[in-house]
Amino acid sequence: MTALDGKTVLLTGASRGIGAVIARSLFQSGATVVGVARDRAKLAHVCQEIGSSGAPSGASSGTSSGPMASTVAAKCYSIAWDLSRSESLSDLIQTVEQTAGPVDILINNAGIERYRAFQDYTLQDLQAVIGVNLLAAMELSRLLLPSMVQRGSGHIVNMASTAAKKGHPFDSAYSASKAGLLMWSDALRQELVGTEVEISTICPGYVDSSGMMADTGIPAPQLAGSISPARVAAAVIKAIEQNQAEVVVSKDVIASTISKLLFATWQFFPRFGDATYRAIGVPQLNQQRIKPAAVELAGSTRMSSRP
Repeated sequence: MTALDGKTVLLTGASRGIGAVIARSLFQSGATVVGVARDRAKLAHVCQEIGSSGAPSGASSGTSSGPMASTVAAKCYSIAWDLSRSESLSDLIQTVEQTAGPVDILINNAGIERYRAFQDYTLQDLQAVIGVNLLAAMELSRLLLPSMVQRGSGHIVNMASTAAKKGHPFDSAYSASKAGLLMWSDALRQELVGTEVEISTICPGYVDSSGMMADTGIPAPQLAGSISPARVAAAVIKAIEQNQAEVVVSKDVIASTISKLLFATWQFFPRFGDATYRAIGVPQLNQQRIKPAAVELAGSTRMSSRP
């Protein structure tokens, strides 16, 4: 069991969607939250809202307008940063540690996706999606792991997707990035056995109310259903507290079990999985979502469908 009270948590993609809800849940659990995203104004709003919620007594908030952050003692900080600039992430870690001290828990929640037929992707599209969704998570973890291992404690939570379990047509770069995140997490967890550093991977289905799904204005397929950001946040908190390795987030235990069984079945019968997705409406949905600009969020809220 890992208690969140008193821990310092670095949370990427904290300015909206799942990230904002996770930040609130962490704060209510007594953690110091360091939220990171590109949108300075939204980050500051989330941090101020959390700081004024009155959740742990005596808590407050601080904000940053860039590489230099406030050093006021607080329970919530916001640091605006572009995670796609992987060469700058060592500077981000330095800023975080100067602001809030050593990072106990890293939550790699930031993500973007771009709906395209694969042949319509540009190299820049591919670099953007893989860079934010996978490379940034790997680099932040690489930078933080030595101190976690040395201290004999730490936890890294990677926000994957059920799209990592079964690829999504017309969203293949996103699916690849999340599958990479899932398999890297699986390998890293095995490497770290005996170090007291834990790795958890969260795989939500479609998430309603915020983020990518709300941006497109197109609801999830009826057969797939959707879950609330609060349910995903609760799964993250539970994964940290109970040191869970991998969590498929669905509306309830039964739905989660069915999803896991289907994903396992589709490993043996891939074309059956393809047919199931067509019946649910996943390819049709993603074709409707295709547009020239990226659909970007401060957290990976558009995940794979959940049969």
